[in-house]
Formats: sequence, C-alpha cells, structure tokens
Amino acid sequence: MCIVLITTAHPDYSLILLDNRDEFILRPTSRPHWWSSHNQQILSARDLQREEQGTWMGITKTGNLAVLTNYRESDAHDNLHPIIGKMSRGGMVTAWFTGAEDESTEEFVHRLLEGEGVKGVGGFSLVCGKLRKSKQSEQELEPLAIVSNRSGSPDDVPWIAGKRGEVYGLSNTYYDDPVKMGKERITTVVEEAVKAGLGEQELVDQLFGILDTNTLPPQRADEPFEEYTYQLRKSIFCPCIGKKEAPKATPKADKIAAATPGAVLNGTNRDSEVELEQDETPGPVEGVATGIYGTQRQTILLVDWEGNVSYIERSLWDMEGNPIGRGKGDMKFDFKVEGWNGESKGNEAHPLAML
Repeated sequence: MCIVLITTAHPDYSLILLDNRDEFILRPTSRPHWWSSHNQQILSARDLQREEQGTWMGITKTGNLAVLTNYRESDAHDNLHPIIGKMSRGGMVTAWFTGAEDESTEEFVHRLLEGEGVKGVGGFSLVCGKLRKSKQSEQELEPLAIVSNRSGSPDDVPWIAGKRGEVYGLSNTYYDDPVKMGKERITTVVEEAVKAGLGEQELVDQLFGILDTNTLPPQRADEPFEEYTYQLRKSIFCPCIGKKEAPKATPKADKIAAATPGAVLNGTNRDSEVELEQDETPGPVEGVATGIYGTQRQTILLVDWEGNVSYIERSLWDMEGNPIGRGKGDMKFDFKVEGWNGESKGNEAHPLAML
C-alpha cells in the first residue's frame, strides 16, 4: 500500500515527509536526479513505463512540492472513476512542476479540477504546494493542497501543513489502520528525537524504521495473488509477493527532458548508465506489470526553517529484481529552496482542513 506521512511537529524542521512507493518491482523507474523542463529544475525519480514519464514525488529548486498516491477504485462500472486510467497519474505531478513560474498553488488546483487534468486517470490523491515560509508567522509554512479524483469544487479542497504540531496521512485506500499507525509512530519518533537531541542521520534512521513497519498478514496456501493484494492495505511496508518474471524489455537509463548526467535505473547509484544521444528518448516498456510486487522505493524529505532541503531516496531492489541491503541503495540530495523568504504570487494563507 502506497502511503504518505507528513508532520510539522519537529521544531527544527518546517516539514517532514515520508513516502513508500509500492509497485511491481521490475517496473522500469529511474533513480532521482535533477532534470529540466519548461525552465524548471526538478528533482525526482521518473516512471519509464508510461509515455508521460511522470513521477510520484519530487520538488523543484523553487520549492514546488508534490507527492502522489493512487487510490484503489473497486467499481468497474463507475465510468467517472475508472479503475485503470488512460492517462498517467504522474503527469499531474509534472504539470505542477512545469507550470508558469508565478502560478500559485490555488491557481494550479483550479486548473487541474476545472480543466482536463483529473479526467482519464485512475484514482489518486495529490499533495501539492509551494514550500515557503508563511507571511503571517516565522514558524509556519504556507499550506499544501490535497487534490483527488473525487474532489468537487476547488473551493472544497483541503489545505494542510500550515500549522505547527500536526501530522497527516494518506494512502491508496479507505482502510485506515496503517495510516493511523503511521501517524502514531511518526509522532512518537519526533517526540523522542527532540527529547534525545538526535541529529539528522539518527532521525532519518528512525523515520526509515517507520516506513519498514510490516504488519501484512501471511498469505494462505490457497489464496490467489490477486485476492492477496487486498491485504496490502493492512501494512505500511509491503514485502515482495508474487512470482519473479523477467520483463519483455529493459529500458535505457533515464536521461530525457534535458536531464543532467547521473540518472540511473532501479538500484544503487553505482549502477552503470547507458548514455543517450541528444535526440534519443526511451519509449514506454510493455509487459512489466507482472511478477513480484512490493515496496520498491522509500523517500524522506526534510525541510528546515532556512529552506534547506534534504531529499533521501532508498531503493530496495535492483533492475533485475534482486534485493538491495538497507542503506546500500540510498541517494541523498541537499539544496536550498530559491525564494524561500521572498514574495511569491498566490502564497496568501488558505483555510486549513484537518485530515
């Protein structure tokens, strides 16, 4: 079960965000890297299977943040909320990253819901916003919006993370137990870390421990794979399930959209790259929505009160579907948000809605 946990409770950080991406292990996915599009510098991993080559989480140098979870629709006859969409959910994240520089979060929400942005995709929840210190308080952030395929009017969209001491959770299902457990655990970890005076690395280790929480019931001997997948909603972490199958094709390393050198596929940052020519763009790869399934990537985002960002992604599997030891598949990026303290269009305070 994909899950996102967000807290504003740590005094040293304006925002802490945790994310587990559950996916077919062999789905071709780049490692996080800086790439550029529409004059925006974007840090994210990218899905190489879909033509849109979008992402589930990322951030721009100017502080545009987005994280996406899918939502498991179950009614095959609901045409307004398709189980499988024709368009990639990740394309919505890219749309936020590559919008006009002065587009506010509120304007993007209107663009997404009033246009074609949420039509033709499967179920989703999208957290998005501009990381900026609040104009109203030195110890608050400008809030983030939560948009979904079930959002009504843009005016009904909830806004979160604009207050201190809060914790929020999102998953891909209505099943609340893992989200409740995750919120309780991240609250405890932050309280204990503050009390013990833990440094960043010690805190990160504790946060990865939350993402590793496995409460998945064991699979019955007679339980089909498709039926067992419904149990995934009962755990924060998903160990690998299913049978290993080789993909029909292996994509080249992701170096598209003017990405800077250094992008690699599933695995560690020591994996070899495949250089692309200037005009060469890898296309979608078929036949990888099979095989073993589980938590493929884990990401932690820390943002302090000076706008310094630490972005850590942990890969748990290499591109052949072999497990990677904890920490050996980590990549870390540190940078400062441009415009953290400056004036920015559309960053007025919004009504907050608690989850």
